[in-house]
Amino acid sequence: MTLQANYEQIPLREYAERAYLDYSMYVVLDRALPFLGDGLKPVQRRIIYAMSELGLAATAKPKKSARTIGDVIGKFHPHGDSACYEAMVLMAQPFSYRYPLVDGQGNFGSPDDPKSFAAMRYTESRLTPIAEVLLSELGQGTVEWVPNFDGTMDEPSWLPARVPHVLLNGSMGIAVGMATDIPPHNLREVASACIRLLDDPGATVADLCEHVLAPDYPTPAEIITPRAELLSMYQTGTGSLRARAIYRREENNIVITALPHQVSPSKILEQLAAQMRAKKLPMIEDLRDESDHENPIRLVLVPRSSRIDADELMPHLFATTDLEKSFRVNLNMIGLDGRPQVKDLKMILTEWLRFRTDTVTKRLSHRLAKVERRLHLLEGLRIAYLNLDEVIRIVRTEEEPKPVLMARFRLSEEQADYILETRLRQLARLEEMKITAEADQLEEERARINVLLKSPAKLKGLIKEELRHDAEKHGDERRSPLVSRNAAQALDESALVVSEPVTVVLSAKGWARAAKGHDIDAEGLSYREGDSLLAAVRARTTQQVAFIDSTGRSYSTPAHTLPSARGNGEPLTGRFSPPAGARMDAVVAGDNDTRLVLATDFGYGFVTRFEALTGRNKAGKQIISLADGARVLQPAISADPSRDRIVVVTTEGHLLMFSVAELPELDKGKGNKLVEIPKAKLSSGEERVAGVAVVAESKGEVTLYAGARKLTLRWADLVEYGGNRAGRGGLLPRGLRRVERIETTS
Repeated sequence: MTLQANYEQIPLREYAERAYLDYSMYVVLDRALPFLGDGLKPVQRRIIYAMSELGLAATAKPKKSARTIGDVIGKFHPHGDSACYEAMVLMAQPFSYRYPLVDGQGNFGSPDDPKSFAAMRYTESRLTPIAEVLLSELGQGTVEWVPNFDGTMDEPSWLPARVPHVLLNGSMGIAVGMATDIPPHNLREVASACIRLLDDPGATVADLCEHVLAPDYPTPAEIITPRAELLSMYQTGTGSLRARAIYRREENNIVITALPHQVSPSKILEQLAAQMRAKKLPMIEDLRDESDHENPIRLVLVPRSSRIDADELMPHLFATTDLEKSFRVNLNMIGLDGRPQVKDLKMILTEWLRFRTDTVTKRLSHRLAKVERRLHLLEGLRIAYLNLDEVIRIVRTEEEPKPVLMARFRLSEEQADYILETRLRQLARLEEMKITAEADQLEEERARINVLLKSPAKLKGLIKEELRHDAEKHGDERRSPLVSRNAAQALDESALVVSEPVTVVLSAKGWARAAKGHDIDAEGLSYREGDSLLAAVRARTTQQVAFIDSTGRSYSTPAHTLPSARGNGEPLTGRFSPPAGARMDAVVAGDNDTRLVLATDFGYGFVTRFEALTGRNKAGKQIISLADGARVLQPAISADPSRDRIVVVTTEGHLLMFSVAELPELDKGKGNKLVEIPKAKLSSGEERVAGVAVVAESKGEVTLYAGARKLTLRWADLVEYGGNRAGRGGLLPRGLRRVERIETTS
């Protein structure tokens, strides 16, 4: 006997496409996006409904959270208990929800770590008073009921929210191909905008933004987004806004008292500490977290000096930490038509008012039906009272009194049943008076309901009155102030470095390092095997250092980024990208306006500003033009080019001093001739410029080095070698005619 396979055969591509579409629609509609009517996702709705079914109203005694979660996942939401519990915890955290829907007792997390809540077996919970606006009309014919996941009971498709809850607590979620980021808002502002829209259906988004000023987060951090950007956000349904922490000065300390939404104090301290360890925050000496029950946020920053301006420091911290945070806004939600859509503010409120109008109409119609049914029963009861003896006789004598009563008094089946079920003790004269009074009262209520249902204007007035009542009862003042602020800018890197003296050391093989202080014996430092000192310059950690290679290109880097002199330093070829075969020949440090004399050993040079040597290009920049065989000399710094003198000495002992002002100031080039060297000696390499130095007028002195000998020339000595630029200069004493280098000693 062969069994017939009972399955469907379809191509894998078709099956995968259908399965993915089904999954994506489930995620969009039943998990990630809130419904515009009640502003809830399915898991949130089921938690609220399950708690109401457990009798966990705001006035009830709270029950273990495990009891609630058990009901939720057992009856309505067959998913993970931890995810369900986390959703409930989120609705109980006052620092996460603007208007918490769950009142949690126990550890429900903290602003420092929102997920540090205790297990559900330890905590207890109940609903908050504001949950009443979601549940109070639930049993009044206002919602559609659908079977739960196993068909054993019904659950509401939505909750009959009396306020636009979708805007009050906001929502975040990631679906398939779309996401939602709805910020929380102030209840009173939103209710006021709804009333404005009821009074003026033609109101624009700009008109509504006179009421809804901006989102309102649970934290008192400032919202600094300009009003024009906020208006654009509400007009398009997308955008972003920025929130900034609040601080104040207490004595010399800076105290942060409020952080942006969902920013934890520990994260801020971690970010600040990381900057301090990287030496990028020299203005701060210490950090303290003094937060407690009375002061939920209290972070203390201790400046190094009372002279530090908090108004200059804090913008840098706003720009480099989460003390200022940007929030994405995407008003994407499931509308009344069951489709997800990004809506502007007017669309949201208009659609919600349609939802509310429909809800109130259903509520009134449901109540009207109950009133009419009760009046119908009371009418039958009144007939029974008026014919009490006859009714009693029929009940006593007839085997089937019900049809007899219906025929005798023209009663409906429902009225006859109600008369037969009436207790004897209710047949007193007083009860007849109560029936008459109740009937009169119900007649008035029926007339009032009929008027409301038939008059759109009166129905609108009822909705407005209920909105005002709920806003007054459950609303509060805005927590997030709107403050106009300029965008925060991080300080320049040099401003974040402590100004300390360093000596930058360059080795012959192009390794660089920075030793603390200016009293450094550069020759006495350790060098790699086969390496030695080439040049050392004094600098400060806040300055740039420029290196010039054998091709005349310059490269710059901040002095504080160079490695410590405890090691051998680092090769500059790893930091820069010089041409192949190029070597580093000179190093200099200074401020942008520092004047330098750049020269080559062929006897040409010019004056330039230090800024001309700096740049961010790793390949450097061509600064000095070199003839074949020429070499760059160590630059000399001129404090006052109009008064300083330049001293040029050649390897054959010719020395010339002339005014620095005779040299042109260029950004780059070859420069002018400094000293006369015969062409034959220059081409043969017999004579070169050994070095240049700049001395101050009347008080400068230089030291010449020739092998083991050295000679210090003071100003009076140097005057004898004075002359004009490009001269041959005077000849040094016979024992110092093989000069190797020259140094300024004052």
